[in-house]
Amino acid sequence: MRADDKGYKDSGRMMAGQDLVAAGYAGLAGIRILVKARREELEKRFAADYLEDLIAEDGGSVLLQNAKYRMSLGVAECEPAGEGGILSAVWSLTGACRLGVEFSLRRIPVRQGVIEISELWGINPYRLYSGGCWLMASDNGGRLVHDLREKGIAAAVIGGITTGIARVITDGGERSYLNRPQPDELERVFPDWKRESALNALAENGGSDVIENG
Repeated sequence: MRADDKGYKDSGRMMAGQDLVAAGYAGLAGIRILVKARREELEKRFAADYLEDLIAEDGGSVLLQNAKYRMSLGVAECEPAGEGGILSAVWSLTGACRLGVEFSLRRIPVRQGVIEISELWGINPYRLYSGGCWLMASDNGGRLVHDLREKGIAAAVIGGITTGIARVITDGGERSYLNRPQPDELERVFPDWKRESALNALAENGGSDVIENG
């Protein structure tokens, strides 16, 4: 059961039969970090305006950080997709509730720019830092998606919660199983991304504390 900084909590009643909804764009936050860090390199392959659009898009909404708001949408339980990407969030959400899931990667909202830049470096956008993206279980995923889209938040029903503990990926008529969380894909092309992100945030806040690497 997740609470926000005001103490509001989700219902904590995630159960088999509920829909699994993804809100926000998978991997977008990670690509924004890469664009800012490797801008000169990327501008050799992509138009500057194209990259600027990716930087400007936050891919999520501060509204979803508010548990009272999520509850008003009928969210039973949720998990933010941060480090390790949306696949790490799937693992964490279902593991915490000791339930299984069947879902489709193809249904997860993802920007074309995220896919193209990920392909350039050979990284998996679904295991890429996804701050601003959320996974949510709901009795009525269709209604939840409708309400989120009305607020300008990309969202889709990507699967459903099941009994047992299996985490099944269903795409193209084939079934496979989700592996345990792996290191964030950012580390493959930008090993110092945690340090750089922390330093940038510190500078924006006017601080001067020392940030440890990693």
